[in-house]
Amino acid sequence: MIERSTNLDWYKGPTLLEALDQINEPKRPSDKPLRLPLQDVYKIGGIGTVPVGRVETGVIKPGMVVTFGPTGLTTEVKSVEMHHESLLEALPGDNVGFNVKNVAVKDLKRGYVASNSKDDPAKEAANFTAQVIIMNHPGQISNGYAPVLDCHTSHIAVKFAEIQTKIDRRSGKEIEAAPKFLKNGDAGFVKMIPTKPMVVETFAQYPPLGRFAVRDMRQTVAVGVIKAVEKKDPTGAKVTKAACWNCLLLWSLYRSVVLKLCQLMWLLYIVIMFGIVLCQLVMAFVFQS
Repeated sequence: MIERSTNLDWYKGPTLLEALDQINEPKRPSDKPLRLPLQDVYKIGGIGTVPVGRVETGVIKPGMVVTFGPTGLTTEVKSVEMHHESLLEALPGDNVGFNVKNVAVKDLKRGYVASNSKDDPAKEAANFTAQVIIMNHPGQISNGYAPVLDCHTSHIAVKFAEIQTKIDRRSGKEIEAAPKFLKNGDAGFVKMIPTKPMVVETFAQYPPLGRFAVRDMRQTVAVGVIKAVEKKDPTGAKVTKAACWNCLLLWSLYRSVVLKLCQLMWLLYIVIMFGIVLCQLVMAFVFQS
């Protein structure tokens, strides 16, 4: 494992530790939009509200304006910490706590997802289509079945609204359209509707938020991945004063830039008109002489 053995002269490969050292570190999805499912929310004296969770994709940093799905609550991040040390930014895989401005603990819950408000913010799922494999169910699963879905840190009951197709679990080929039920060993595409607001994403875009387990009778009865999501547009979502202040600063900056441009254009117009008048006077003087 650590050193080569003299009793194994025939083996020319690396030792276990050498093989481990040769493994390349997987690329972190830091280039994707932020997705940070909340594991818990704390109220810390002298600091304020501190949500805690693992960064799954993207980065989170102080000063960023974040939106929490599924409610659409928007606020500013004051600070980010990991193991009691302040961070300039947190990357995928980091378990962090971050302080947010003007947000009460009751406004956030486990299962909510933090996202960048300016880059594909997380939204509530109206319904989604998933590829499901039935693993351990004593009977038959048909339309209307409502178990609990465990997806990232969210645990929400969902309704099997429509079993669309039954497929071969190995090849993925369709076996039967609109089957009446699925049983142990079967796989299929199912349209699901959450019974409460929740955030899910497609497995192709955000893998950690696109895979799930279906639980019923205190056991896992099925697993699956999400293929498509229909999202709701958050209406009347709360925006904190900190987020509004950031927007106001941006608007003030934009307005000042526009005013400066208008002043420059007006000055340029005056210069051009003065030049035209001067040219006319010169030409008139030349013709008279």
